Amino acid sequence: MVAPWFKRGEMSGVYLIALVAVLAVAGLIAAAFVVRTRRVVATPTERAVHEALHTASLAARALRKGLEPESARAAAPHLRKLTGTDGVVLYDGEGRLLSRDPPDDAVWTSDVLDACGRAVDDAISGHRRVLTGRQPAVIAQPLLADDGGVIGVLVVVTAHTPAPGMLGAVGEVARYAASQIELAELDASRARLDRAEVIALRAQISPHFIYNALNTIASFVRTDPDRARELILDFADFTRYSFRAAGQYTTLADELGNIDRYLRLERARFGDSLTVKLDVAPEVLNVVVPFLMLQPLVENAVRHGLAGRSGGSIEIVARDEGSDCAITVEDDGVGMDPETLRAGHADVLTEPGSGDERAHVGLTNVDHRLRAAFGNDYGLVVETAAGAGTKVMMRVPKFRPGVRVGA
Repeated sequence: MVAPWFKRGEMSGVYLIALVAVLAVAGLIAAAFVVRTRRVVATPTERAVHEALHTASLAARALRKGLEPESARAAAPHLRKLTGTDGVVLYDGEGRLLSRDPPDDAVWTSDVLDACGRAVDDAISGHRRVLTGRQPAVIAQPLLADDGGVIGVLVVVTAHTPAPGMLGAVGEVARYAASQIELAELDASRARLDRAEVIALRAQISPHFIYNALNTIASFVRTDPDRARELILDFADFTRYSFRAAGQYTTLADELGNIDRYLRLERARFGDSLTVKLDVAPEVLNVVVPFLMLQPLVENAVRHGLAGRSGGSIEIVARDEGSDCAITVEDDGVGMDPETLRAGHADVLTEPGSGDERAHVGLTNVDHRLRAAFGNDYGLVVETAAGAGTKVMMRVPKFRPGVRVGA
């Protein structure tokens, strides 16, 4: 069935205007048009634009999940409506049939399916293939990535000889579909990168901390068995959380809980020489943050604060600031060279007395993950100087679409 607002087999001027509009402005203008105009859609052009934008947004919602059988089944009806044809078939980049619409067999005779297969074989090379001189006509339009690679093929079937306007419209719909599929791959690549960075953080959790924590626990086994038991539980909970298989995000409360376990282990080792102050507003505890966001910052603060000194202090502050949560980790230790920090090497620290440098879980990783999750306005801000301590500040939005626990 074709769209109800034009005749079968031909593209009306109104529909072509609508189609050009949707493919030029994508799905974003749809929301602005509906929300901001606040007036009745009255003219044929307005109705056509509104319906075409809505149809395109539905197709995009499916295609942003990638080009798979399930997403193809969800997108095919909307792509058929956009092209105004009698049938649509989606193939992957290797020519495998993913879905067709309508799902019944009225359109899909053996001759039609054979013609679709021949057209797809040609379109895989990256060029449109049109089979006419028979009923129905078949158009196979490759879905091209920005680099020219074929990521799929859109095949349409029409009962009438396709006019230039229809060929152009099918090409534009194919470009729109390809862009949404590429965005899906970009999202998937970003998620894989996030997972890789978390794996890197886990791998870089200081082996010195683990070794020293176990030695500290062992020292309490005879002198204070109850304390040793508590520290063993803290260590078990710390490692369980740090190496959990959950998503890339967690709550600030969970991050602070893990930091508290880490600091209890460090205080057991350093005693009164390590002072920790925690100042957290209760209303920000449920804010969603990147997993293991605070661990590298606090571990840096402990090592900076106590490096070559008899004692040091750390302060962790989290405050409610309107639409954002502001978080600060500050120590009064040896500080860093600002030039080293600006050069992007803040994650390389010198072990006191060791005479060598060791790659350490650093600020760069956390900064990158914050920007990837929330945008460039949400990176780290560091105030430091040699001998003047280090203050690391960040802002996290209280809500951001797509950022949630378990994602």
